[in-house]
Amino acid sequence: MDENLLIMHGGGPTAVINCSLYGAVTEAKKRLKRGRILAARNGTGGLIREELIDLTEVAEADLEKLLVTPGSAIGTSRDQLNEAEYMRMAEILKRHQIRYVLMNGGNGTMDTCGRLFLACRKQGLEIKVMGIPKTMDNDIAVTDHSPGFPSAARFIAESVREVCADVRGLPIHVSVIEASGRNAGWITAASALAADQGGPGPDLIYLPERPFDEDAFIEDVKELLKVKKGIVVVASEGLKDAAGKPVVEPIFTVGRATYFGDVGAHLANLVIRRLGYKARSEKPGLIGRASIRLQSPVDRREAIEAGALACREVLSGTTGKMVAFRRVCDRPYRAEAFLVDIDQVMMTERTVPDSYINARGNGVTEAFMDWCRPLLGADLPEMISFN
Repeated sequence: MDENLLIMHGGGPTAVINCSLYGAVTEAKKRLKRGRILAARNGTGGLIREELIDLTEVAEADLEKLLVTPGSAIGTSRDQLNEAEYMRMAEILKRHQIRYVLMNGGNGTMDTCGRLFLACRKQGLEIKVMGIPKTMDNDIAVTDHSPGFPSAARFIAESVREVCADVRGLPIHVSVIEASGRNAGWITAASALAADQGGPGPDLIYLPERPFDEDAFIEDVKELLKVKKGIVVVASEGLKDAAGKPVVEPIFTVGRATYFGDVGAHLANLVIRRLGYKARSEKPGLIGRASIRLQSPVDRREAIEAGALACREVLSGTTGKMVAFRRVCDRPYRAEAFLVDIDQVMMTERTVPDSYINARGNGVTEAFMDWCRPLLGADLPEMISFN
């Protein structure tokens, strides 16, 4: 009887999600004794529809293209599943002789991974299930960081440095950059690294972990305008006031997916209305998670490692776990992969700790900079200004 292996993607893609796919498939090609290497087309929905992609015979040259391909090469989704669907998924796995399952995703996907593990156990099926972490938001619990975040951090840091250089050259307005992060401000915080090695960096940074006060924001900007004419602000899309209410009402919410209003434009408009000063907003959005040019080499290496380790462990019989990373040292940077029980990470959100945010709530601390800096890989490009 075949013992097929199935790989599924869930949630929003990252710049390295396909690197984990590469690690898992190449490892499976070496270790899977009998059976096929399959993928669910567009995540859990694809499995329920029994739409499977056979990756067993994909050429090595094509697999290597995964390392520089953004998005999900097998398709992903944000399916909202019920208990009956989990039981049906387990039955489909049995029917297709799938003995091993790898689920690559963030908080929601790890919850799905854990529920599928339980569904298989309830039905007495010898199906092994393993999670591979993936999220640009870096909000998965237990692990020091998640594959996907270092590349998103490098993108925001380098992009903000470029905007800061532009504003320095034409200092006539307040530029507000809106960064991804619904409840966790890791990406927003990483923009501070634009100022590394003496580079131009943001003047103000606002994370969703601290209540946002519009009056305090205007005061921060007003004070800076006394000494400089061009200001760069980085703000999280998930900013909330002291009552926990979003500063801009969400457009709509579907399950865990919230579509926020334009926070960057709102803050820019506040500056214009209340200070009578030019302001504009920028919002990288999907560009920030699809940038291969700014992919972190650390991220790529660890994403491959996560996929390979998950594959090795699940083929050896380990189940109900997720791959995580433990930092060993910062200089030189070294982290080691280990396994954590899936129930420790199911829908458990990891936010930026208070020690990483400055007292005023408009910037980050050196402790955060020291933690984040090694994840970006090489130093950002140096810049010069005679202005």
